[in-house]
Amino acid sequence: MERMDAPSLRELAALAARDSNARDVLLARVRDMALRYSRVRLGRFGAEDTAQDVAQEVCMAVVTALPTYEERGLPFEAFVYTITSRKLADAQRAAMRGPAPVADLPDGPDDGPSPESVAVMRDDAATAMALMQQLPAQQREILTLRVAVGMSTDETAAALGMSAGAVRVAQHRALTKLRAMIAASTGAGDVA
Repeated sequence: MERMDAPSLRELAALAARDSNARDVLLARVRDMALRYSRVRLGRFGAEDTAQDVAQEVCMAVVTALPTYEERGLPFEAFVYTITSRKLADAQRAAMRGPAPVADLPDGPDDGPSPESVAVMRDDAATAMALMQQLPAQQREILTLRVAVGMSTDETAAALGMSAGAVRVAQHRALTKLRAMIAASTGAGDVA
């Protein structure tokens, strides 16, 4: 979580043109934001490298745009979110077209999760994603940013151009609907 006295991305963007320290802090926060969002959107494909690449491309796009960036009443988070969404779309299109890289042979035993546990996690994630696809697009984005990426209500509101109250209401409605869909799919009745 971010400290309350930390400068906003908007403040950092204004300082970044003339202060390299502000630029570095801005880019670190932008990279973290883009990486978290990319991991969520690409995670079901097991594409950590792609998420890292997208976050890097977002940082390069922000650095390139900073000298000519003009605030137009929208939060800087919305600017970053838009760039990230576009870079993700590009990466997903490229993944659909191109060959997948082959991992090198390991030097030793794999201490990671077993294939069975990975399959169960992927199945659970696929079920959750399928249920989320039944939600309206805005509710899906809010849940992705709030729950999966870990953005605060204010950060999510800024990224989506909404008020914090509207984000809270939409999130509550989305979670209530998801609970009902889970209860219906498992036949468990009402879920508290």
